[in-house]
Amino acid sequence: MSKLVITGGTPLKGSVRLGGAKNASFKIMIATLLAPGESRILNFSHIADVDLTQNILKSLGCTIREAGERTLYIDTQDLSKFEIAKRFGKQSRASTMFTGPLLARFCKAIVPLPGGDKIGRRPLERHFEGLKALGAKVQLRKSRALITCKNLKGVKFVFAKKTHTGTETMIMAAVLAQGTTVLKNAALEPEVDDLIKFLNRMGAQIKRNRGETIIIKGVKKLKPSIHQLMPDRNEAVTYACAAVATKGDIIVENARPKDMQAFLDKFKQVGGGYEIGKYGVRFYYRQPLTATKVITRPHPGFMTDWQPLWTVLMTQAKGESIVHEAVFTSRFQYVKDLNIMGADIKLFDPQVKNREKFYNFNTEDDKGDHLHSAKITGITPLKAGDFQVTDIRAGATLVLAALIAKGKTTISDTDHIDRGYEDLPGRLRHLGAKIETM
Repeated sequence: MSKLVITGGTPLKGSVRLGGAKNASFKIMIATLLAPGESRILNFSHIADVDLTQNILKSLGCTIREAGERTLYIDTQDLSKFEIAKRFGKQSRASTMFTGPLLARFCKAIVPLPGGDKIGRRPLERHFEGLKALGAKVQLRKSRALITCKNLKGVKFVFAKKTHTGTETMIMAAVLAQGTTVLKNAALEPEVDDLIKFLNRMGAQIKRNRGETIIIKGVKKLKPSIHQLMPDRNEAVTYACAAVATKGDIIVENARPKDMQAFLDKFKQVGGGYEIGKYGVRFYYRQPLTATKVITRPHPGFMTDWQPLWTVLMTQAKGESIVHEAVFTSRFQYVKDLNIMGADIKLFDPQVKNREKFYNFNTEDDKGDHLHSAKITGITPLKAGDFQVTDIRAGATLVLAALIAKGKTTISDTDHIDRGYEDLPGRLRHLGAKIETM
């Protein structure tokens, strides 16, 4: 387990180029299984979740090689296994997304029930109910799921709640099914559209109809293809927050404004500066920040992945800010550490008219003492300390807080950060941050 030692107080300046989106990369790697042969994935990021997916693919019989800085050749011709080892389930949530391609190739899949970030329950029934509707049989055991089918047939299916990975799982299962599948209340995330673009290049027939409806006409076979991954918008937001929080000026090369419009709207509202150009987006400190209210929503709303970063940014905004988490049951574990650093953040459970309709998580899973909103009073100076990372975004949040804080902050268990960020410490150092890796 590596540690970071960060000395705060230095404005970050320079430019950074985004790699491929974490939330598109490993899913498109999985989608290559749908066509025997060699596909090429361009612009992949050197992150732990990509490495983990490579290891799973290799364990199933695939051959993978890197060519150049950011190209993966994935050959699925010799795919020979339909069971994913239990050890992979503890490391990521990616394992269940192999179900669709494995059913298409073997009519059988055995996948471990996943681990991943500690941000509350992320119900898998949204995946499994859709697979059942397509004709699969799902048997849940202690630590794994056995999914079988004779053949998959197209169906009209309505998601009870928005689900990013559930939508992608259904798409990959339906592309080789018999007939037409219509998904309603489907996820709108650009990463979903990136997957659709890749599958259509492989020969699939998928289109969006009026936004939240996705129509998939099953085809008999797919062919390998070449695809360039979309840039990582979560990484872009991280550098945007770092630029303003440290009173710096960072150009995020190849950032796509359309993918993060909800963030840009709030960023401008609180006083953050940004300029859009052919190069990407420049983020810079323009004026003292002012407080605001944010509610997390599935795309095109304000992403839940941005919430921890935004919370630490609001500690540097004058007034009382509110951050209301409406996507996951538990995503404020990092608040305790920020308060230790000197932040003034109080958690509370706000009143909403219709909890089932308002929240994107299953309200019956919302048990215990989960509080869904944070009140942040700023401006508060932050001080250094010793902390431990619990998940990807909370890890980036602690790094961001340490860049602001006076003194040296030590952050341990940084492997979580490596799952979603490509050499975050090194790239921040190039922007002027004082960071040591131990």
